[in-house]
Amino acid sequence: MSMECIVLAGGLGTRLRSAVADKPKCMAPIGDKPFLYFLLQYLHQQGIRHVVLSLGYLSEQVIAWCRQTPLPLRVSFSVEQEPLGTGGGILHALPLLEGDQLFIVNGDTFFDVDLLAMVRFNRNNPSPLTLALKPMQQFDRYGSIVLSAGNKIEAFREKQYCDQGLINGGIYLTSAAFLQSLSLPVKFSFEQTVLEPQAAQGNLNGYISDTYFIDIGIPEDYNKAIDHFSKI
Repeated sequence: MSMECIVLAGGLGTRLRSAVADKPKCMAPIGDKPFLYFLLQYLHQQGIRHVVLSLGYLSEQVIAWCRQTPLPLRVSFSVEQEPLGTGGGILHALPLLEGDQLFIVNGDTFFDVDLLAMVRFNRNNPSPLTLALKPMQQFDRYGSIVLSAGNKIEAFREKQYCDQGLINGGIYLTSAAFLQSLSLPVKFSFEQTVLEPQAAQGNLNGYISDTYFIDIGIPEDYNKAIDHFSKI
């Protein structure tokens, strides 16, 4: 099965500036390779054959690295001329896809989800949009998710201390046709404009995966990622 993926890698990375000052987050060095290298290797291992990188801030660095590095999959580039938000970046990238079904992942997050298992889950629990959810203990950096017994996401809770719960792991399975049917603006937040209203309509499924997860958005977790990937 040949699958496609949009990687959202256009953010400014302001919280990571103290550790990585002159690079987009996806290019944060892990040893002698950028974080993006490990993300692309993972996507290839999971059956992704075509990736569209949604780029903005310092996009030329990402493009130059991709063009001079032997990569295991085909990469296309969708470059924003101005910040479009997470949702606008996705819409801007859609025309570069060849099929309808797609994954969307964050370029600063590594979540070791079995993507084919997620596709099978979606086939057995049909929904226009499925999110990969990570169980987490004692956290306050992320909002939590309310999941029904039928795997429907009922609500997104604001960031607050949580002893245990589920967080949005930043991997989405959806279709281009569904996203294009929503009459979305050019600039928007995917979380606020798509995820929250779709949850209220009962259109969001949650797929739980208790596998390795790291978000390198802050220096502390970036250092954890360096430690983890240096051992691979």
